[in-house]
Amino acid sequence: MGHEITFRSDVTVELIKHSAGEADVIWAARVSTKGDQSHEDLGADPKQSEGLINYLMRDRHGSPFEHSIFTFFVQAPIFMWREHFRHRIASYNEESGRYKQLEPVFYVPNEDRKLIQVGKAGHYEFVDGTQEQFDTVTNATKETCEVAYEQYEKMLESGVAREVARIVLPVTIYSSAYVTMNARALMNFLSLRRKVEGSHFPSFPQREIEMVAEKYEEIFKQLMPLTHAAFVANGRVAP
Repeated sequence: MGHEITFRSDVTVELIKHSAGEADVIWAARVSTKGDQSHEDLGADPKQSEGLINYLMRDRHGSPFEHSIFTFFVQAPIFMWREHFRHRIASYNEESGRYKQLEPVFYVPNEDRKLIQVGKAGHYEFVDGTQEQFDTVTNATKETCEVAYEQYEKMLESGVAREVARIVLPVTIYSSAYVTMNARALMNFLSLRRKVEGSHFPSFPQREIEMVAEKYEEIFKQLMPLTHAAFVANGRVAP
């Protein structure tokens, strides 16, 4: 025991596998008008059907986007996962504190993290804190995590079950999970979990889940650039 504690201010998002491609959107959409002849579009050049993708996005014909699948590996603090799991249009498998000792890796905000909430619930914004406030957050977080993990290890050393010992750990500890979702679900996630100029419906996500969303969007844009462009052009509204 006596593991060294690590503090991080970032999140990990890795693309594990995918079957995501814009040709999938095209053949899925064209089956409605071409039937089995839509098989001819399996290897089609998506660039030739950019107008179709824009039409589907604009008029919110969303089901063709459900045939492109992404699986991500994500490491982030547990309080982020509490928000992420609200998206029931994804499939999850998370590491278990019942079956393994949780690693002493904890999230602490960096100096870019805005600390002060201004305004009332439903109509507020976050602004920068002072250096004193940032130091208070950093010191309080680190001290709490160090004490909590020390007590966690003491319980494990005494033979207490992992599922009981973990109750003292704060929600800033990191957990990892596989997340699988289709492109339509991913766009829904991005529409809600990113604050971006030009969004038809403004969102105000907590910064830590937005950090995950930013990494998702980089991968989405790389693999499905036409779909991503149509998503942005139509106000970032999921079809």
